[in-house]
Amino acid sequence: MKKDLLDTLVIENDTKIVFLILDGLGGLPLPGADKTELEAARTPHLDALAKGSICGLLDPVCYGITPGSGPAHFSLFGYDPLRNNVGRGLLAAAGIDFPMKGNELFARVNFATLDDRGIITDRRAGRIDTETNRRVCRKLNENITLKKNVEVLFEPVREHRALMVLRGGKLHEELADTDPGTTGMPPLAPRALTPEAEETISIIEEVREKARATLSDEEKANMILLRGFAHYRRYKSLRERFKLNSLAIANYPMYQGIARLLGMTVHPSTVSVAGEFEALEENFDRYDFFFIHIKDTDSRGEDGNFEAKVAAIETVDKLLPRITALQPDVLVVTGDHSTPAALASHSWHPVPVLLSSPTCRPDRTECFGERECITGGIGRMPMVNLMALALAHAGRLKKFGA
Repeated sequence: MKKDLLDTLVIENDTKIVFLILDGLGGLPLPGADKTELEAARTPHLDALAKGSICGLLDPVCYGITPGSGPAHFSLFGYDPLRNNVGRGLLAAAGIDFPMKGNELFARVNFATLDDRGIITDRRAGRIDTETNRRVCRKLNENITLKKNVEVLFEPVREHRALMVLRGGKLHEELADTDPGTTGMPPLAPRALTPEAEETISIIEEVREKARATLSDEEKANMILLRGFAHYRRYKSLRERFKLNSLAIANYPMYQGIARLLGMTVHPSTVSVAGEFEALEENFDRYDFFFIHIKDTDSRGEDGNFEAKVAAIETVDKLLPRITALQPDVLVVTGDHSTPAALASHSWHPVPVLLSSPTCRPDRTECFGERECITGGIGRMPMVNLMALALAHAGRLKKFGA
């Protein structure tokens, strides 16, 4: 669907839409087994909800493409993931509510562990705790001064993740990541993706060299890997596009960042999944669109821990009645992408989705799982169309044409 067409059909009313997003929900069976994590999980409440809903599978970008979390979430909210492929650095900056002046270059930082040969042994530095992250960022800020009148600043995000900010000079964002995405090899050298970005390479290389020297005595976080170079850009908000008064309930800074970029109110971080559901209950009368983000499903998938991902899904299922008791006009349960524990990474597999609303035509789906969902009434659909479907079931789209 053309984005501009959808925007012209939106009307405002008092209906409530809830998007419950289990990050990395889609999975695969382990070798020798026959069930995905979602299919193996005991989910009586999700299964009961699926029986009265319409279900299907969503492709976050397009067939065969493994999405990052940024484009996948933009797609969830009805923004074309190809036209809005924002760098991870900007999401990290927005996630910690970094004050943006418009002339910065942002990059997401992974603290990593290198061995004596300069080979990456751990891309996440053993998932150092956030206090260690703060200490390491202070150490970098105190010890790195750059040439060419460029200022560099490191800001902690959470665990092994941080934000790098560059200010000064003419900095370009068209740079390849220095994170190879795997262990057993050295960090990648900075590389320009356009001729104009060549002049920024020497600055990035200087940062990396000085960071490695500064962190050489650290046991775990002894190197930085840089991803998603980006400048600030403004996006039309959910209110501007869809007349939605939106609340984001997310425990992880990056997803708070996506919400901020799209004009959502961001609820203060909660400690637990139960706390997120409580925040929904407390704020249900104040907003009409709710984005609830569950991170554990993705984290456990990236860890390659099948059973822990199953447990994370079961935790959400036990809490689901707290949402259904609120009787939203539309409840969507899905993920942003698949993160099978069998692959320990994001994957290209489509994501199961259910949409519950009094106006839906219930299909023959018997339970909430990948194989059942493909038989559902939604079928297999581009994820970017999900918001239009939710708006329609909420009575928020007028008729097109005479």
